[in-house]
Order: sequence, then C-alpha cells, then structure tokens
Amino acid sequence: MSTSLLTSTPIAQTLPSSTTPGYQRCTRCIMDTTVPGIRFGTHGECNFCELHDAMDRAFPLGEAGRQKVQTLAADIRRTGKGRKYDCVLGVSGGRDSSFTLWYCVTQLQLRPLAVHFNDGFGNPVAGENMLKACRKLGVEMRTITSDWRESKDLKIAFLKASTPDMEEGTDLGIATALYGVAAKEGIQRIVIGQSFRTEGIAPLSWNYLDGKYLKAVHQRFGSVPLRPWSPTDPGFNLGLREMFYYAFVRRIKTVTLLYHVDYVRSEVDELLQRELDWQNPGAHYFDDLYQSVIYYLNRTKFNIDRRLFNYSALVRSGQMSREVALHRTSQINSIEDARVIELCIKRLGLTRTEFDQIVAAPPRTFHDYPNNYRLIRRLRWPIQVLSRLNLIPESAYDKYFNCGT
Repeated sequence: MSTSLLTSTPIAQTLPSSTTPGYQRCTRCIMDTTVPGIRFGTHGECNFCELHDAMDRAFPLGEAGRQKVQTLAADIRRTGKGRKYDCVLGVSGGRDSSFTLWYCVTQLQLRPLAVHFNDGFGNPVAGENMLKACRKLGVEMRTITSDWRESKDLKIAFLKASTPDMEEGTDLGIATALYGVAAKEGIQRIVIGQSFRTEGIAPLSWNYLDGKYLKAVHQRFGSVPLRPWSPTDPGFNLGLREMFYYAFVRRIKTVTLLYHVDYVRSEVDELLQRELDWQNPGAHYFDDLYQSVIYYLNRTKFNIDRRLFNYSALVRSGQMSREVALHRTSQINSIEDARVIELCIKRLGLTRTEFDQIVAAPPRTFHDYPNNYRLIRRLRWPIQVLSRLNLIPESAYDKYFNCGT
C-alpha cells in the first residue's frame, strides 16, 4: 500500500455536543463528564489528575529517576547474563517504542530482542521505521504474526459485541507475543515503552483488558476456533492462569522504563529522525491502521474521544497547554481517515453495508459479557503488590481500581 493512502482525510461529521445538563470539565486537564467514573474535587480538578499526581510522586524524575533507571538496567543485565538477549522490547514503529529501543541500546547498553506483533493492520511507514531502527542499532527484530483467520474473526466479534474496546484482540496479542518470546528465549525482563506522563491511562470501560472477556465475546460472536495456549505460543490466551505462569513460574517481570525517564515527546521526533531516519506515521497510535476505525466508531457511536486522556496527560506534564488540547479536541482527529477506514473494512472481508449493519447495534460495555472483573476487585491488594514488584505492568493496579468501573 502506498503511503499516500495515509494522508489525513478525516470524516466530515460534527463532534458530540458538550452542552448537556450536568456537563463538567476538569479545571486542570481536559477530562470531562463523558468519561465514566470521573469525579471532581472542590476546586474542580478530577480524580484522574489526583491519580497522575500520586503516580508522579511514586515515580519521580530527575536524579531519582536516573538512579532508578540505572538500577533497572543493572537488574536486566544481571538476569540476562550469559544469554544472547537480556530483555524483550515491544516495538511498533511509533515514537514511544522507537525512542525506548534507542535509549536501551545507546544509553543503557542493553541487548534487547525487539518483538513486533503483526495482526495484518500495520502502517507501512511504521514497518519501515522498525526495520531501519533495528538495522541501525544492530538489534534483532522478531515479528510474531497472528493467525489471520483468528485476528480477523476477533475484530469482527468485538464489532458485533458493540463495546468501545475494539482493540482487545490486538492488545492481548501484543502482550502474549512479548510473554511468549520471553518464555521461549528464557528472558526474564520485558521492557514496555509507555508513560503515564505522555499517554495517561484509559478509563476502564473504554479499554478493559481481560482474557476471560475476550473468550466470552469470541464464544458468542466468533466463528473461527482460537488455538490453545502453550507457554511459547500463547496465541490470544492471557487470563489469570497464564499470567500466574509467566509471573511466578517463569519469573518474568515488566519494566515500564519511560516512567523514570525525562521523556518529552516534542523533543523526540528530531532525535529519532537524526539517529534512526524515523518518519512520523501520521498520528499518535497510527502505527496501527485499525485505529482509524476505532477512533471513528468511538466518536460516532459511543461519544468517546480517546484524545481526552492522552492530551490530559500531556497537559498535566507541562508538554501541552490546556488551550491547545481544547482546540485540538474541538476538531475531528485526523486519524479518522476515510480511505483507511474503507481499507480496514475491506480487509475484514466486509462490505460497507455489512459493517454499518453490525455497528448499528446498541452500545454496550465489558460488563455485558462474562469477565474476571469481580474477581479482580477481590484481589485488589495482591494486584497492588504485584504491580509494585513489576510482576505485572506498573499501571495495572491503577487501571483496574482508579480509572472508573
């Protein structure tokens, strides 16, 4: 596919109105009452700002952050001693993962194995970014390609499920790819290029990650059997049992490196272009073309603007002014490219009429399907401990307990 297809052609449709009775917006960030579980304090600041401040204190930057990074790097080298690779690092070709790869190799002298999950919707610009980065840095890249029948079937199943977390299969596929490769290679550390300071944490009902939930939706709406789990080839299987195996049997930990790095997104593009010949895929998250469909349906069907938690994180971190964030969210996101949406529908094997009929179903959330949420709520304190010990991603506790219900 030519890169010209990726030129922004946003859908010409008005944004949802914010003039409904009881509407309120945070006085500090741009989160508002369209966000499930939002609460406001006496000065009008929201609970997501409170969460950001708590995490900011828990994961300080500056000298404390630099010391923490060196401690993490020493641990990665220790657990990887005598092996070809000392960590697995997830790559997508986007800004965050590309910077994390560059930082690990050039600044920390680590020996990562770059792992990319391919579900058939990758942006070719991002694909070139990964190849160039790995070649320039001397890093091996391993692509885990999902079974196309399974991947396509899961995407259609979640469209039929009528929930906003339509990337469930991709998110779980990325996680299982990283854990599966780590288990196969005997690697005990997975480096993740995410930061609450630049991305925020998605409200729970907008992006609920749960292997039981995925299986429930697939069982109801899917038609292609999912292959069974094995430690080194997990497929789309990542429930509590599988997480227990990877965390306690294989002793694999996740390292959210950017939590501790002074990572300023506006300064990174020039560095990556100079060092890795990196090209911007066109928009944040546009390393995955299916995001065009997700953002379009989130806006038109669910009254969700996913930029709220992304831009709010940048506002809180001082990397974007509140005025700029409000201006940008007053316009339709350029990621909603009409041609890319049509391409994705075609790749799913659907006609536009079939697609429109599927997405016409009434909106639902993960609560409408079997899941582990009640069990997870009962495991609140063990999950907090596991998050702090990096046996599960550091954001997991806050995701399930501080970002809505």
